[in-house]
Amino acid sequence: MFKRDIEATLIRYAKFPVITILGPRQSGKTTLAKKTFKKYAYTSLEDPATRDLAQNDPHKFFQAYENKHGIIIDEFQRVPDILSYIQLEVDEKKRPGYFVLTGSQNFLMNQAITQSLAGRSGILILLPLSINELQKNKLLTKNNINEIIFKGGYPQIYAEDFPPQDAYPSYIQSYVERDVRQLTNVGDLRSFQKFIQLCAGRVGQLLNLSELGGVCGISATTAERWLAILEASYVLYTLRPYHQNFNKRLTKSPKIYFYDTGLVCSLLEINSPETLAFHPLRGNIFENFIISDIYKQYFNTGQRPPVYFWRDLNGRLEVDCIIETASTLFPIEIKSGETIASDYFTNLKEWDEITNISPDHNYVIYGGKLKQSRTSGNIIGWKEAGNLIKQLQK
Repeated sequence: MFKRDIEATLIRYAKFPVITILGPRQSGKTTLAKKTFKKYAYTSLEDPATRDLAQNDPHKFFQAYENKHGIIIDEFQRVPDILSYIQLEVDEKKRPGYFVLTGSQNFLMNQAITQSLAGRSGILILLPLSINELQKNKLLTKNNINEIIFKGGYPQIYAEDFPPQDAYPSYIQSYVERDVRQLTNVGDLRSFQKFIQLCAGRVGQLLNLSELGGVCGISATTAERWLAILEASYVLYTLRPYHQNFNKRLTKSPKIYFYDTGLVCSLLEINSPETLAFHPLRGNIFENFIISDIYKQYFNTGQRPPVYFWRDLNGRLEVDCIIETASTLFPIEIKSGETIASDYFTNLKEWDEITNISPDHNYVIYGGKLKQSRTSGNIIGWKEAGNLIKQLQK
């Protein structure tokens, strides 16, 4: 059972009447809830009999847990109407932290929670293991960055020493067959699986729905709907361009990233760390690895990631990642090389000229381990990037 960075936030959120933990399947939501709330009763709405009772006789369902310290309801999205009954229970009995809900689909769930449990629920997102969690749980037995990216962060792979090349194809298959069918009527599941693979092939690149749909043999409208399904079930996300133009014409298209690089490698049929080392998309996948970890750092503290990228319209100038804080912007370039090169700051220098923001806020995250402070900005290795947000918030 791994120690998760989100635990302190979860305990803090117990002040809410309802705690909702969302995230992809097998990211550790149930394990986390049971570990944190040891005295709580547990039930799963994946179980057909339990689901039937919750749907058809919710009063009887809640009666069974009346004298418990609290209740963990797993996969609550299987019975969305249960939220209305939870609202009644919360308003009538006022028990902080009594309900803990976990779910693997965000599709309409945030809207349902907002409508039924507005002001009553604290919402957290648990993603696969972060860089800091891998280090904290002594799971980085080797310093090989290719191996870490290839394995990804799903806890089962580390807990059971499960070979990634076996785990991820099964994960993808079960996801497509179970979750996608629950979310919507996709129709041709093979085409949907091909669509996921095409998205993986465009990781770190600008999203073009017409092109993506054309290659997959579907309309741009269908491509947009399928992308929404992948976002709703925490498979991938789109990184938005920073809105400030600084007198430049900027791209309006987002970029595609996955929450887990092990999944990306599997979809791209990368079958070993050695294969990844020479793959033409290795730089994009490393960039995905770092940006997704920044997302995890924010989610683990209960914050929305204020993360963007910046790119002018012709693509001549681009900054991989922009973190917006209340006081300033932190531009970040991400380089997969393990040796520091002088040209790593090229785009950041031009950014400084355009924005007139101090180079002290510039960061380069690279595939090595040295830490340096230069006149053009700061250089940190990928391991130290696991605590980047804490550094920026000091």
